[in-house]
Amino acid sequence: MQLLLLFPGQGSQKPGMAKDLAAQLPAARDVFAAADAALGTPLSTLCFEGPAGELTRTHNAQPALLAHGAAVWAVVRERAAKHVAAAAGHSLGEFSAYHAAGALPLADAVRLVRRRGELMYETGMQRPGAMAAILGELQRPIDDICAEASAAGAVVPANYNALEQVVISGEVAGVERGMELAKAAGAKRAVRLQVSGAFHSPLMEPAQSGLADALGVASWGQPSWPVFSNVTAGPVTDAGVARDLLLRQLTSPVRWVAVIQAMAAAYPEGTFVEMGPGNVLTGLLKRLAPNHAARTCGTVPEVEALLSSL
Repeated sequence: MQLLLLFPGQGSQKPGMAKDLAAQLPAARDVFAAADAALGTPLSTLCFEGPAGELTRTHNAQPALLAHGAAVWAVVRERAAKHVAAAAGHSLGEFSAYHAAGALPLADAVRLVRRRGELMYETGMQRPGAMAAILGELQRPIDDICAEASAAGAVVPANYNALEQVVISGEVAGVERGMELAKAAGAKRAVRLQVSGAFHSPLMEPAQSGLADALGVASWGQPSWPVFSNVTAGPVTDAGVARDLLLRQLTSPVRWVAVIQAMAAAYPEGTFVEMGPGNVLTGLLKRLAPNHAARTCGTVPEVEALLSSL
C-alpha cells in the first residue's frame, strides 16, 4: 500500500482529542509528555479536557493539532513509514507534515507552531481583520470578486479548499463586501469565521519577521519524502526551501485544491490518510480525488485499522 499523509489545520481541534491514544498507547503518551515539556505548560490536559474556548485560541490550537498528528505518527511510524510516498498539511498542518517526514524534531515543531500562533494572534489584534467561507458554485472567479471588494477594504482569497469552497481574508469591510458580491454571484452561503485575524492575507505581514526568526532557530533536516507546499502545490524535498515556503505561507493562499490534485496525479495508486482529529480533509477528497481511497487515523480504532491493512 502507498500512503499519502494529510495533516489537518486549525478548526479540527476539539476537547478530548487524542485522549484515547495517550491512555492506551505509550508512544502517543510519550509525544504529549514531550510536547508539555517543550512548551512548559500542560498542553496535554488542554487537549484531553478543554475547555473548548481555551483550546480554540490560535496559540493553543496550533501546537495541539501538531501534537495529535505527531502522536498518531509515533504509533504507526514503525510499520507505516516504508509505505509513505508523500505528505501534505493544510496551513498549520504543513508543519506537522514536515515533522512526520523527519525534517523537524518534535520539541522544535511544537515551539515553532506555538510561536506562529502567538504571532498570528498578536498581528490580528494590531491589524483587525476577518475571514469568511464562500460556499457553492460561483458565476465569476473569486479573484475578481475580491478585487472588486477591495475597494471597500483589502481582501484576498485565503484558502482554495474545494471547487465550491473558498475562504476569503482581509479587512473587515472588504470581507463583508466580498460576501455580498459572492452571494450575488451565486454563492449558496457566505459565512464569517470565528478567527482572531485575517490569516493567509497581506494583513499578516507584521508577523513575518518573528516567524522568520522562529524558523531559523529550529533544527531542520532533509525530509524523508516530498511534502507538497500550500504555496506552490509542488513537492518540497529541501529543508531550506521548506523554511522559505512556510514563511511565505503566512501571507499566501492555501492552494489545497491544487495540492491534492498534484498528489493524486503523481501517485495514482496512493491512499490518502488524514492524521489527526476529525475528517475535514477526508471530506474534501471526495470531490478533489474521487478515484483515490481515503481514510482517517486519529483514534485508537482508526490506528488499529490502518495497521491491520499494512
